[in-house]
Amino acid sequence: MRADRLLSILLLLQVHRRVTARDLAKRLEVSERTILRDMEALSGSGVPVMAERGAGGGWSLLDNYQTKLTGLSAAEIQALFVARPPRLMADLGLKHEAEAALIKLQASLPAGAREQADFARERILIDTRGWRDPAESISCLPVLLDALWRARRLRFRYSKVLGEVGERAGDPLGLVAKGSVWYLVAKVDGEPRTYRVSRISAAAILDEPVVRPAEFDLTAYWERSAAEFREKLPRYYATFLASPAVMRWVRYRGWRLEQEIPEGDRVRVRLRFDVEEEAVQFALSFGGDIEVMEPQELRTKVLAGARAIVARYPEER
Repeated sequence: MRADRLLSILLLLQVHRRVTARDLAKRLEVSERTILRDMEALSGSGVPVMAERGAGGGWSLLDNYQTKLTGLSAAEIQALFVARPPRLMADLGLKHEAEAALIKLQASLPAGAREQADFARERILIDTRGWRDPAESISCLPVLLDALWRARRLRFRYSKVLGEVGERAGDPLGLVAKGSVWYLVAKVDGEPRTYRVSRISAAAILDEPVVRPAEFDLTAYWERSAAEFREKLPRYYATFLASPAVMRWVRYRGWRLEQEIPEGDRVRVRLRFDVEEEAVQFALSFGGDIEVMEPQELRTKVLAGARAIVARYPEER
């Protein structure tokens, strides 16, 4: 609704002092033309909004204008009180502080509004952990967090996936929790880069201030970086004919299963793997209950693997 959007614009200008039309449009999911019309409406209703052109410009409120129209709707209250993942708060050392803040916020609400808060907290819980989450060491997280709060540069050792270890130095820009896994975003060698916290060791805070790019947006960076990472993930596709007896185990790898079509007394399935070696292991693990149909190179390697297994187990005399 337009009235809600106008109030949102007004509150955003109060909080951020100066905001560009592009940022407002992105935040409120409308066009910049719509934002300009909204500014005209605010000005016409007596709100002293003003525009500044050029670099560093944007929309702002004249003379630190303030509005008291900060009432929360029922849905907004519920959104605030949906249970935060306690493990992530604990990782940041903010579990008790987060709970205390919610208690204070709830106490400040009118009696009727408190019921909406209780409603959300009693019915929605967010658990970020997977059923098989490995125990990752995040012993450096407090140091990284301290560097962020103090806006100080970091030096740390980083281990890549294949075990290569190197030293890095850079400006911490943010921390991101993907599920229950923490990542550090830092500007290293002039560019924002992403580092898995569990692979960071020997982190030390330097007595040098962080130079944070004025245009850097952590959410936008992460969304763009995550999309690029997914696009670069290796993909290897293979088609099999599987016995119905093993289909429940094939389906157990549901995120890999892309196609399932009955074909005679078997089932044709197409699965996605990261690399060819993974597909070879998959095929051999089912023995005679699954047959590789394509690609031919995979079929040849599975046959060679089966023959090697037979050779390891000669018939007993």
